[in-house]
Amino acid sequence: MTTSAPTVVLVHGAFADASSFARVIPELLADGLKVLAPAVPNRSLLGDAAYIASIVRRIPGPVVLVGHSYGGAVITVAGAEDNVRALVYLAGYALEQGESLGELQGRFPDSELASALVFSPFPVEGSSEPGTDVTVDTDRFPAIFAADVDPGLARTLAVSQRPLAGVAFAEAAPVAAWKTKPSWGLVSSADRTINPDVQRFGYQRAGMTTVEADSSHLVMLAHPKQVADLIREAVRSTGA
Repeated sequence: MTTSAPTVVLVHGAFADASSFARVIPELLADGLKVLAPAVPNRSLLGDAAYIASIVRRIPGPVVLVGHSYGGAVITVAGAEDNVRALVYLAGYALEQGESLGELQGRFPDSELASALVFSPFPVEGSSEPGTDVTVDTDRFPAIFAADVDPGLARTLAVSQRPLAGVAFAEAAPVAAWKTKPSWGLVSSADRTINPDVQRFGYQRAGMTTVEADSSHLVMLAHPKQVADLIREAVRSTGA
């Protein structure tokens, strides 16, 4: 039975914002799809997932949830919403229930990102203890995050990062939506931000349909057509 066309919700990752989908969104809109690319607070895994889930609940009809990088962890939790019909992971973390980002990463050798992280305190309302914001060294960002993206754009992205609060690395996923939702995963095989084996392991464990791209971490900007094609495959799976 044919269902109504799903809304594609694009969830960005750490150190980035929704503009990281700027080359994919026109592809999907040209297909006549409804698209939403919200700003993720990047304050905590549980809080970010709850925020995305609240957006998903307000959408009438089915949703295909797409997560890049840390956004993969977010959709692993938020994807449990009833109207989510499919999940797409882009160079992302596919956490197991009860697993944290730190635990999944800890199974594998560090990427170059680990040595380029910058930790900065930020005030936490109602607390005398500051939180910790995590960003990427701006000089090293282009090579580690966006090696095959236009150099001028990579430099712009480096100085316009959306930090991730350090607490997000330690929070465990209370649910793994891929256990009950059809899922697709794209591995960025030249990724210097998330070890590609972290991506492969999570996808294989989840039994996802998996493809690979010879790409930097920002695969949506480097290979937008391949990303759009994978999302289209997920959309078709909904029967729309």
